[in-house]
Amino acid sequence: MKRETCTEIHEGVGEESRIMLVDDHTSFRQPLAFMLERESDLAVVAQAGSLAEAREVLREAHKDGPEVDVAIVDLELPDGFGTEFVAELLADSPNAQVMVLSAFSDKGTLALAVEAGAAGVLHKSSRIDDITDAVRRLRSGEQLLSQREVIEAVRYVSRTRSEARETQLMVAKLTPRERDVLQALAEGLSDKEIAERLFVGIGTVRSHTTSLLSKLEVRSRLQALVFAVRHGLVEITQH
Repeated sequence: MKRETCTEIHEGVGEESRIMLVDDHTSFRQPLAFMLERESDLAVVAQAGSLAEAREVLREAHKDGPEVDVAIVDLELPDGFGTEFVAELLADSPNAQVMVLSAFSDKGTLALAVEAGAAGVLHKSSRIDDITDAVRRLRSGEQLLSQREVIEAVRYVSRTRSEARETQLMVAKLTPRERDVLQALAEGLSDKEIAERLFVGIGTVRSHTTSLLSKLEVRSRLQALVFAVRHGLVEITQH
C-alpha cells in the first residue's frame, strides 16, 4: 500500500509554538495536527512521513521557512529510525526541542531516544491534553524528564554498548572450525555426525566444543546454541 507523502511548510506564524510532526502514519499524524492547530498558541508548520521528507523540511526552513520550535517525532519510520532525525535536528537547530511520541515502550528504545537528545518521551496512547501540555512545558523551558531518568537512560545505553563490544570480542575468538562445530550443533548433529562432516575424530569435535563453550563463556551446548541464535552466528533451517 502506498503511503501518502506529506512535506509542507506554512509561513506567517507569529508567536505561536511552531511544531513539526514526523510520523509515517497519515491516519495518526493528520488528526494530531488538526487537534494541535485548534490551540491558539500552537501552530503545526511542517509535516513529514519519513526521514527523507523531514530532512527536506529542514533544508527548506533554512531557505525561507520558519524554524521549528518543537518536533514531535515517531521512532519507527519507513526509511530509518527517528533517533537519526532527532540528532540531526538538534545539530542543525540547537534551540529546538524534540518530543518522541511512539508506540514503542521498551526501556532500550526509549533510552536511545533520550541519548539522541529527545527532551521528552510519550506513548502514542497519550491523551491530546497531555501532548499539548508537554509541548507548552518544553517551550517554557521545563524539563519533561527528570535528571535521574536522563542519567539512567545514558547508563543503560552505555551498558548495552559495552555488552555488545564484549560479545563481539568473544565471537572474534572463535576459530573457523569452532564456528563449523557451532553450526553443526545448531542443526542437531551428534558428535559422530559432526566428525563425519568435518573429517575429524570424535575427540577433536569434543575438544572444539569445549573450547567454544569456554570462549563464549557458557556452560552447556544448549546455552551456546541460544547465544549463537541470539547473535546470528548460525543459520537455522525450518523443516
